[in-house]
Amino acid sequence: MVYVRVLEREQQIVAATTRVLRVTGIAGLTMRAVAAEAEISLGTLHYVFPSKDQLLRSVIDSVITELATVLRDDVDLDKGVAHALQQATSSFWSRLVETDVRGQIMQYELTTYSLRSEKTMARTQYANYISVVSELYERAASAAGEECAIEFSELARLSVAATDGLVLQYLADPDHDRAIRDLERVAAMLAALADPRPTHPRR
Repeated sequence: MVYVRVLEREQQIVAATTRVLRVTGIAGLTMRAVAAEAEISLGTLHYVFPSKDQLLRSVIDSVITELATVLRDDVDLDKGVAHALQQATSSFWSRLVETDVRGQIMQYELTTYSLRSEKTMARTQYANYISVVSELYERAASAAGEECAIEFSELARLSVAATDGLVLQYLADPDHDRAIRDLERVAAMLAALADPRPTHPRR
């Protein structure tokens, strides 16, 4: 029971930190502000998360978990890699970008904060993004009986890189129709590069 209470406290604090980050950004994030938002004492916060970097790592973990959940819930794996590419980018955009612009800004701020302080956090952040997407493509290929011309990890890395650019462009100059067109084209280009084919083609 003690473990469950600690886990719930961690989740409460991470959620409060995310709310603060969405409003004030990294510049306005202090442990005192998080404690106030979570309605706990500063001592309790420091007991659960002794440092701000440790707290920010947990925020990034929660972002990765949310991404994995969206992709798991929305993508029909048995329709193959090309369909997974289209569906994953579409679901990501509609559920995590257009409806949560502040959340996307928060993620970029976490990346730049890490790059200015210690790069381990940013490296881990992107490694986890790529891992989640790579696993999705691999599962889609397995479910549909397909193989690709490039490694799933490479396909995932290119997907993350392309989507990153489109998100930044959208944050700077929001245009729904353009974004949807660009997403569809990027997914089509990546599908062509992956060139998914049946693992055991008919003779």
